[in-house]
Amino acid sequence: MATTVFDVAAYILSKQSAPITTWKLQKLVYYSQAWASVWSDNPLFEERIEAWANGPVCPDLYEQHRGQFKIAKLDVGDPGVLSEDEKDTIDKVVDFYGKHDSQYLSELTHREAPWKEARIGLSPGERGNKVIPVDALSEYYGGL
Repeated sequence: MATTVFDVAAYILSKQSAPITTWKLQKLVYYSQAWASVWSDNPLFEERIEAWANGPVCPDLYEQHRGQFKIAKLDVGDPGVLSEDEKDTIDKVVDFYGKHDSQYLSELTHREAPWKEARIGLSPGERGNKVIPVDALSEYYGGL
């Protein structure tokens, strides 16, 4: 059974001691996908990530939490389907990035090539839905 973005998000939420902003959840999912593509040569999930004005967003996940500012759990997703390696990757991402607030994480993604390259041709703040390809994540984060 393939892992989905909902499984990853549900796992991230299960590791939190309090609700987090949906904006932060989106960034933690993004960085989990990025580092999994580097460390295991495989993406965690197949759902696309797009370069929205406020940073990387998975539209499928957004549809699940639309209208919410903070979130503690999702009605979809099963963290139990994740392998130990996948959980380890997500744990490392949450340990490293999770101590930062959503604004910091958004600003960080804005300074990094995958989001910037997907936003070429769009002005700051302009709506856009260009996909950030997984190979762009692998290339950029693998070079850090």
